[in-house]
Amino acid sequence: MTAPVLEVKNLEKYFDTNTGWFENKPPVKAVDGISLTVDEGETLALIGESGSGKSTVAETIINIHEATGGLIRYQGEDITNPLKEQLETIRSDIQLVFQDPTSCLNPRRTIEKSLRVPLKATGVAKDKRNQRVQEMLERVGLTDEYLYKYPHELSGGQKQRVNIARALAVEPRLLLLDEPTSALDVSVQAKIIDLLRDLQEELDLTYLFITHDLSVVRNFADETAVMYLGEIQEKGPTEEIFQSPKHPYTRALLSSIPVTSDSDEEYRPDSEPLRGEVPSPREAPSGCRLHPRCPHATEECSMQHPDTQQVDDVEVQCIAYKEESEGFESLLTATNDTSTESQ
Repeated sequence: MTAPVLEVKNLEKYFDTNTGWFENKPPVKAVDGISLTVDEGETLALIGESGSGKSTVAETIINIHEATGGLIRYQGEDITNPLKEQLETIRSDIQLVFQDPTSCLNPRRTIEKSLRVPLKATGVAKDKRNQRVQEMLERVGLTDEYLYKYPHELSGGQKQRVNIARALAVEPRLLLLDEPTSALDVSVQAKIIDLLRDLQEELDLTYLFITHDLSVVRNFADETAVMYLGEIQEKGPTEEIFQSPKHPYTRALLSSIPVTSDSDEEYRPDSEPLRGEVPSPREAPSGCRLHPRCPHATEECSMQHPDTQQVDDVEVQCIAYKEESEGFESLLTATNDTSTESQ
């Protein structure tokens, strides 16, 4: 059995915010012990509210941030806090596509020069760079006329296509897609998703897809992991997550998807809305991190950190959910009979 393309075990990334000798602030626990795997040719979606730590996961994997703890493996090789020579190889095989396409392009460089930078950095011969640049533009649906344009002359969708082309220029195997469509118009988002799907099939790419657009996830990702305050709350096959969400947080997220058709209604579970706002990751609640906002929380939820339970093909981290008893189902019945019937 081949190793997963990406394997993350108990990954932690804490940020120290003390600025003086006498300050004693607790660290910001942006990522706090998450584990996930992505198999070759598949897409894992990492979803959750803003501030849950999703982008920090990607930035730690590619070593923009140094991991505080845990393990990161790429094709079975330990790449946690890699050495310089190891980092060069990693950044050829793993590329990050950022959320804002405009801020990722140098306004003083033409598109051609921007696409040449990674080729030069990875040692591609000068006489082969022109051909590679043209190939990459063609792959993302842009013609040669864009080579001599500057970023301000391009639309948001065109700039994101350029960023994807630049990531593909070094022939990576794994793309970390950090909200690649959130800064784009809805009509353009669909085209970028179609492009990513085609590229994955053509080049046998593997994706870690970070987003809060749940309507995209349903039709794009093979597996889905739900993140809240630095922890994974639920993880499993996308179809099962959408058909039968088990964690109250997952149910609340899915119930917020706008309904535009009867098929959307099928995937929208009835759920009580969460209370209040997301707490600061510097002062995360004790026990289950969702309990101050959860409509089904018990006293035990505020005192005990939940263990991960395996329910069919899904991993869920929730004290209220008990596979061997009525547990979670009885809590839902008390507030929403329809929700229990849909399970």
